[in-house]
Amino acid sequence: MKKIGFLLLILMILPMMIFASPAQDTSGSLRFGWWGNVARDDRTNAVIRLFQGMNPGITVEPEAGVAFAAYWDRLATQAAARNLPDVIQQDVSYLKMFNNNNQLEDLNAYASRGGVIDLTYWDAGAVATGRLGNKLAGLIMATNAWGMIVDPAVLQRAGVTINDTTWTWTDYERIATQIFTTTGVQTIPPFNTRQVIEHISRQFGVPCYSADDRSLGITNNQTAYNAVRSWIEMEVRLLNAGILYDIQDSWIQGKAMAEEPISLGKTWNQMNWSNQLVGFQDAARRPLDYIMFPTFPTKTANGTYYRASMFLSMTSTSQNKALAAKFINFFVNDLTAGRILLVERGAPVNSRIRTDIRPVVTAGDIKVLDYLDKIANYTSPADPAYPSTAGEIENTVTRNVMFEIMTGRLTAETGLAELVRQSNAVLTR
Repeated sequence: MKKIGFLLLILMILPMMIFASPAQDTSGSLRFGWWGNVARDDRTNAVIRLFQGMNPGITVEPEAGVAFAAYWDRLATQAAARNLPDVIQQDVSYLKMFNNNNQLEDLNAYASRGGVIDLTYWDAGAVATGRLGNKLAGLIMATNAWGMIVDPAVLQRAGVTINDTTWTWTDYERIATQIFTTTGVQTIPPFNTRQVIEHISRQFGVPCYSADDRSLGITNNQTAYNAVRSWIEMEVRLLNAGILYDIQDSWIQGKAMAEEPISLGKTWNQMNWSNQLVGFQDAARRPLDYIMFPTFPTKTANGTYYRASMFLSMTSTSQNKALAAKFINFFVNDLTAGRILLVERGAPVNSRIRTDIRPVVTAGDIKVLDYLDKIANYTSPADPAYPSTAGEIENTVTRNVMFEIMTGRLTAETGLAELVRQSNAVLTR
């Protein structure tokens, strides 16, 4: 049904593509790379076709959706060969690394109110999330926030109601146990380790990474460190009780959303960024909800923050930078493109597009927009841009050490100490 709805949207937009006044006929070609999923690929390719239809003679070659980890492997190979796409989708964990390697163009030359990349309807604070020093290394594409996808049908069967503005990790353990006892449905294991550590540490006023980028924030804050350890110990208790879903399967990277346990009805929850709700609902083919993350009752700050879901960056090796800037502007500012992309990547930053899409988005999209409105009083400012080695810590160190804990090779206490040691070694090498 959602696929039919998306096709109907394209059919409605098609006349605009045919009869719209074309932009200046400028020949040229671009390559655009992104990570994603089937839903993102469909929407992104539709916007590329729209752009090409309105700009005769211009070709945009898509280098389409692979999973997150595989995407960075592909870019690393391309960077080594000096063959990066002209425009790339970027993440806060990698923005500084690519910039430090002189692989990103400064968008300040193009982005301003009324500029080639028009920032007239953009919040200056949102734009600032892509700045490294005085350089605009990436243009924020959309905003999202960390939280939890849940299956409301499973919660109802288990007789569970969650007040996500007040629930704690103690509540989480109790609810996971009740759901498993009454329905047999399991709980997702903590494979997104780095994000959970960040959320917990921020509750105690500690950023994920130290100000000098040389250590994890919890390294020298015993309260935050102890809170992370107590969370890991709770996860181990759930594991030992048989409540957690299969560890081996949970740690497999690159699975399609349709293969994830919540899509298959094997878990009641999934820890993800808010923009992922749309893709998971499409994959599960049933309604899912999105709620705030559990907290500690002793917290002194809010762990949740508005995050740049991703950025668009222009690579320094691009041979057609003016055209790349024009494409970026179209992607983030065109109203018709906005009605195709909707909130799959997160809530649009352009205020005019946010207003324009409200009447046409699905119920699932509205859930994302409403969630981002709801958490306004439960957030604190985002941390500075991550260190250049943050991607390795997220995708390798924290995942690998937590896997060792979840498979019984390390205790929670020794495992957390090892996680901090390895992470700090990466940050200081």
